[in-house]
Amino acid sequence: MAGEFTAGFSGGQRKMLLFELIYQRTLAQKNLLICLDEPFAGVTDDFVPFLTDRLNKMRENHNILLVTNDHVTALSKLSDNVITVSAIDRSTVKVNNREAVDREMVLHSMSVGEEYDHTLSNSDMRFFWDIEVLSNKSLMVILFSIIIFFGLYIATFYDPAPDNEGLVLIGGGIITYFCIQPYLLSLPDWRIINVEEADALLHSSISKNKILKVLLTMLLCVLITGVYFFSVYLCTDSFRHIKFAFAMLTETVSLTFPMMFVGIYSNLPFQAVQIVGSLPFLLMIFFSTSFAPGAGIPGVKGLRFLFSRFYFWCIVPGLQDSMEGCPADNNLLYMGLTSILFTVIFLGILFVLRIKKKNEKKVMKEERISNMSQHDFTKLQEELYGTNVSMKNNMIGGSEARPTGYSKFMKHEEKESV
Repeated sequence: MAGEFTAGFSGGQRKMLLFELIYQRTLAQKNLLICLDEPFAGVTDDFVPFLTDRLNKMRENHNILLVTNDHVTALSKLSDNVITVSAIDRSTVKVNNREAVDREMVLHSMSVGEEYDHTLSNSDMRFFWDIEVLSNKSLMVILFSIIIFFGLYIATFYDPAPDNEGLVLIGGGIITYFCIQPYLLSLPDWRIINVEEADALLHSSISKNKILKVLLTMLLCVLITGVYFFSVYLCTDSFRHIKFAFAMLTETVSLTFPMMFVGIYSNLPFQAVQIVGSLPFLLMIFFSTSFAPGAGIPGVKGLRFLFSRFYFWCIVPGLQDSMEGCPADNNLLYMGLTSILFTVIFLGILFVLRIKKKNEKKVMKEERISNMSQHDFTKLQEELYGTNVSMKNNMIGGSEARPTGYSKFMKHEEKESV
């Protein structure tokens, strides 16, 4: 049912299915803060008892914040606290019988609970395998492209004339790039879908899904490069050493990994990903000097040392003597390092931006906390939960916060202690 599991379902049926999924997924964990937005929308009265029964079971182990415009009376009787939000004044809310309570303070007061732990289970791995491999149409397109394009490649490049080995490699490299490019171009859409659906379905976490997608894309690059090497192997006997297989792999990595990481880990739209991800390919044509050995003005020619294609061409028979400034040894090492250069630069920039964003959020959060009255906040939490919960622990994430937040449990605990 994954992927297109809601096809043909009504809105209420989809809502019930997702509600049950959340119920099942949270059974194994404790003390979560579960926020439900309109879980009863579109659900007929017949199924309200079923959902309220599920809610009662969930609230035994979790703190539930539920937003609804439907079945308000039934849910008000079920709930421990009722917060009324006005459609006119959004700055304040009504908490039980208290009027005009600061909305932001109430939000923080309700935020008692742990985060959901997206564990990567065997079922999650099967889910990823079924959706991203077995039923992935993009992979099928690539498979047929490989068969057709490299079949034509072998038929047209077989047994080339002497001293044309470089053209054989260029042709195979271009075909390799265009075989995998459709899959790379699908990554921005996949990223958007993953961000929107992974948390909603309580599936494996977004970050873990991205890692699995990266590994799958890497494997695809390796397999296509293997087909590239095998095809060249059949066409000519000039490149049958294992070092050429490694050189072909480094070239594939240098041209495809930047687009892969930009597509998956950036927030850029499709057009921007296509432009930024294609830059290594374009820059390689300009600066590697493999298309015009020795050409270029002084200074600009020095950029050739940043491209794995340059070191690749330094080991190609018939071309290595025309390349300017080839190292005497360690070509394979230079190939490996330069092949990941643009990827490392992008990930470094991404890491710095995320650290900056995280620090900005922390500062904003601390400012909001400092603007709140300690007395008012503590008093509000006492009303909501029947006990004093430390503001610092709840709002900054201290280890001593009491995550179990529903008042029925707290009142029972106080009665026992008395």
